Amino acid sequence: MAERIVANSVLPARREPVRLVTDDGLTLVGEIALPIAAPPAATIVTVHPLPTHGGMMDSHVLRKMAWRLPALAGIAVLRFNTRGTTSAAGTSEGHFDQAVGETRDLRAAIEEVVRRGWPDPWLVGWSFGTDVILRGGNIDPVPGAILLSPPLRYTTQADLQSWAVSGRPLVCLVPEHDDYLRPDEARERFAVVPQAQVRGVDDAKHLWVGEAQVSRVLDEIVEVVRPGSAPLPREWDGPMERWSDL
Repeated sequence: MAERIVANSVLPARREPVRLVTDDGLTLVGEIALPIAAPPAATIVTVHPLPTHGGMMDSHVLRKMAWRLPALAGIAVLRFNTRGTTSAAGTSEGHFDQAVGETRDLRAAIEEVVRRGWPDPWLVGWSFGTDVILRGGNIDPVPGAILLSPPLRYTTQADLQSWAVSGRPLVCLVPEHDDYLRPDEARERFAVVPQAQVRGVDDAKHLWVGEAQVSRVLDEIVEVVRPGSAPLPREWDGPMERWSDL
């Protein structure tokens, strides 16, 4: 019998620890979650929120992507800790570098996707992770990026202009009540990137708390990365675990 998918539902996937090596010699910890029954139809590389304020690869929206998307949408999800960041998977080498060195971390993740022959990776960043993507993710073979709660704290005008030149899609999900950048201001800031879509999300806040907001975010991501796969099912008829720390 089908069960409701809730905050701590973990659906089946092949989950493997990964070690990424950056071009400046650091080893980063991470995890890939892959569909069980078939090769992935798409790949997502995630970049977490600000590590000096608790952000890591297990930040809840990113972890729920890894728990659900392989089974529900056939999407592989690669999460990792940027330099100096700790989670249950371990601590990545190095030190926090204000979205400078972290661009090397992102490129190491992209290179891992290429090395393993998975589909070209869409990038999904949350908060600080969006700055890392805007500064370092505008490279081949990336098809585009999805930005959750972008604060544009470390991103420069030149970074935005480079995305305008490349034409790569940018989809920005901006909470109505965000602490740093709200929809109207985001539309002004991203106006330099003609292809950027700024989508305001009613009643949402920077941290996307609550199952309704998480489900909305995941639906938006999946529809971009694998069109026609949203809305995701809200129930699962099969094996399902419950994560115990929630």
